[in-house]
Amino acid sequence: MEESGFRCRYRVLYGDTDAAAVVYNANYLRFFEIGRTEFMREKVCSYREIEKLGIILPVTECHVRYKAFARYDDLLIFETSLVELKKVSCKFAYKIFRENKEQGREQLVAKGWTIHASVNKQDKLTPIPAALIPALQNLLPQTP
Repeated sequence: MEESGFRCRYRVLYGDTDAAAVVYNANYLRFFEIGRTEFMREKVCSYREIEKLGIILPVTECHVRYKAFARYDDLLIFETSLVELKKVSCKFAYKIFRENKEQGREQLVAKGWTIHASVNKQDKLTPIPAALIPALQNLLPQTP
């Protein structure tokens, strides 16, 4: 499978599941955060370093499309990419796959996106720090 973004793996914990023995729907937003956090740490810097620049990046919008169930002990692959960068916001896209080694393939479990605002310590919109812009721009999809 061709990779279109940063990937990390996660094993579903029993506590991630609900009474129906599947991953509880709200946990997918937490999975998006895990993927985004590791993506940023690997490609740009940690969120702790971003906070030292005087901003936070809270989620202002999100969307999840569920395609299949994930269950306890499934090995999931979180694929994360930066798809939009504006003066005071950015958008990340996600795909979550279940690894199936017996069949030698991955099954799409969920996909979605989050939009984040750049906010200063006074809770006001503020431009994304110039120190981050080049690294973030390099992560955007290349258009032919």
